[in-house]
Amino acid sequence: MTPFRPSDSGRSAVGPSSTLSAADLLGEALAGVLQRPVRTMLTMLGVVLGVGTVVAVLGLTASASGQISERFTALTATEVTVRPSAGGLPGEDVTPAGSAFPADADARAGQIKGVRSAGTYYALASERVGDITGVPLPGASARQLPVIAASAGTLPALRATLDGGRLFDAGLDRRAEPVAVLGAGAARRLGINRLDRQPVVFLGGTPLTVIGIVGDVDRKSEVLAAVIVPRGTAERLWGPPGKRDEPARMIVDTDLGAAADVAAQLPLALRPDRPDALQAVAPPDPRSLKDDVTTDLDSLFLLLSGVSLAIGTVGIANTTLIAVLERTGEIGLRRALGARRRHVTAQFLTESALIGSVGGLVGAAVGVLAVVTVALFQRWTPVLPTTVAFLAPLIGTLTGLVAGAYPALRASRVEPVDAFRH
Repeated sequence: MTPFRPSDSGRSAVGPSSTLSAADLLGEALAGVLQRPVRTMLTMLGVVLGVGTVVAVLGLTASASGQISERFTALTATEVTVRPSAGGLPGEDVTPAGSAFPADADARAGQIKGVRSAGTYYALASERVGDITGVPLPGASARQLPVIAASAGTLPALRATLDGGRLFDAGLDRRAEPVAVLGAGAARRLGINRLDRQPVVFLGGTPLTVIGIVGDVDRKSEVLAAVIVPRGTAERLWGPPGKRDEPARMIVDTDLGAAADVAAQLPLALRPDRPDALQAVAPPDPRSLKDDVTTDLDSLFLLLSGVSLAIGTVGIANTTLIAVLERTGEIGLRRALGARRRHVTAQFLTESALIGSVGGLVGAAVGVLAVVTVALFQRWTPVLPTTVAFLAPLIGTLTGLVAGAYPALRASRVEPVDAFRH
């Protein structure tokens, strides 16, 4: 036990004044913390989890934000959708699906600088198509399988990847050839997995030769479960788009950075007579989207880390309070030997601050390790704000100080006479 030394400044009314050096204070706090190492480590766990979560969350969101921006820019930022304006075309006795887009819409859109590919499409009402069966597996029926009428530029604009065969081109569309392309899901349901035998699908009894199977698309994944036929073929077999069909849409794949300019020009290029009949939707600003996503992630996970820190604070407070009760005799002896209330308060605050600081350091290390590990597996570049790594131990220290405030004050109120009675 470190003795309390009388000071040179004089004596108090009840005895000699005493001082407690910083070295003695730290030594006493370390001794108190190390008295029960298992309890100390368990108490520290809450701080480790809380601080580690803070570091990991901020590091992962910083690392992921670059990936979000890159993926968004590579895909969504190059997509423009064109649809009929609300209310259709007043004064025209035709549906928006049939009248909004001209027959040469793909070519008109392709003349705009920055457009890589463009196509129009609409889903046919199932009752118009009828039963859908496949050959060479006639028993495979998928009555509810969607059928999409699309122009030649639609699948390239969706960035379709083929599992086999080919896509239909403008010539097949213009001549209304009886061909179809299947999405991978539709092909499985119809029992068609190879094209060397020239499989056929029957749409309401009408045979269409399957010329390709789409294995994947970057946009509009619903087409993977559909039968896609040339728009010219669909209009020859079932007539112009009807009121029961879904309104036509145009999907446009643009060069990076050209989406906004393309969207501004598309309505006039497609319908110079009625540009207000169409509405082009450009993607939002990728930077604002990235910021929104990052803010949402930060808010969610920082809330979780706050809960962990709160649990850690309660744990330290509980452990320190129990230590005060267990060491009442020791506290009374120190007071009898000249320790002031502030000395006792400082000792227990230092003990709880040590627990929080070590927990903060360990938590920071765990958080950094988590960021590096996740980034390694995801093939990201790990990013961690330097302020976070340096502030993490401080967060642990502050947590310890807050947790130890009440137990330390309670310890300082222990009177020597009362302590010796215990």
